[in-house]
Amino acid sequence: MSAELATGLAAEFRAVMAGVATPVSVVTTLTDGHPHGTTVSAFASLSMAPPMVLVSLDRGSELLARLGHGSVFGVNVLGSDQASLALAFARKGSDKFAGVRWSDDAGAPRLAGSPGWLACTVTQLVEGGDHVIVLGEVQRAATTAAAPLTYHARTFGTHAAAS
Repeated sequence: MSAELATGLAAEFRAVMAGVATPVSVVTTLTDGHPHGTTVSAFASLSMAPPMVLVSLDRGSELLARLGHGSVFGVNVLGSDQASLALAFARKGSDKFAGVRWSDDAGAPRLAGSPGWLACTVTQLVEGGDHVIVLGEVQRAATTAAAPLTYHARTFGTHAAAS
């Protein structure tokens, strides 16, 4: 494929994917007692028996460098009022947890106020282009009633029914 065609395909692919509404989550882990995390929109349920999820992380992700087979990670499914958390954890740097309330829940940082929580153990890392897909077996799950934060058309929002 020529460079011109590849560039056009990449632009069209980005446009198509911008039209897909995705949940917004912050994936977290602890290393030597210190919390680490990053915002992801590529997160999905994988299996019910056993309960498993998949998370896609950029190969250059600082969080990915801290995960290996058997590692514990958390998935904080954000609520519609947590766009500021999504932005804070999307940036580079080591001070993402500054001013953020969190607790250790099953070995991973759980962000206060997140309506969805999963504590997982890494079962496999799968290469996928410029990302690595982290497969995790769910060890703990918790939820509260709240509208989800979604990302669609390069904008945060929610797709919960209006009350």
